[in-house]
Amino acid sequence: MSTARIMRFVDPVRDPWQEPADAPAAHTLLSLDQWSVVRSEWPASVPVGVLVANTVDVETLTGDLPRWSLVALQFPKWTDGRAYSQARLLRARLGYAGEIRATGEVLVDMLPLLQRSGFNAALLRPDQNREAAQRALRFFVGHYQGDVVQSRPLFARIEA
Repeated sequence: MSTARIMRFVDPVRDPWQEPADAPAAHTLLSLDQWSVVRSEWPASVPVGVLVANTVDVETLTGDLPRWSLVALQFPKWTDGRAYSQARLLRARLGYAGEIRATGEVLVDMLPLLQRSGFNAALLRPDQNREAAQRALRFFVGHYQGDVVQSRPLFARIEA
């Protein structure tokens, strides 16, 4: 896994990920229920993404992870942090290397923790400012704890 800390901000107007069409199409975003219906017929060469509720145990998704290019995790309320745990499990335990996108009530203040827990894309709530979000990612240069990108904290690598 790359140690780069890049967060992509999704522009809803230009986002290639769209709701399902009548036939499998590249960059289709499905719910887990929709995926379960089309899983056996979905061509392996056609990129697909899934929208996962924050109540889902992501460890039950292991068999399908290699087929998905995008896992969109939901924050129904900004105070409900279960999607942070889902992202961490997807990256650290399950080795998912595709895009993990934060959706729903995604606020600027959440960005540093989103990044540290494994998200690499965010669809900000419409009232949030992208420039402020980019600044939020530069607030901290290091942490005392490791994260999914860098297991050893920055300060542990500094030699006396």
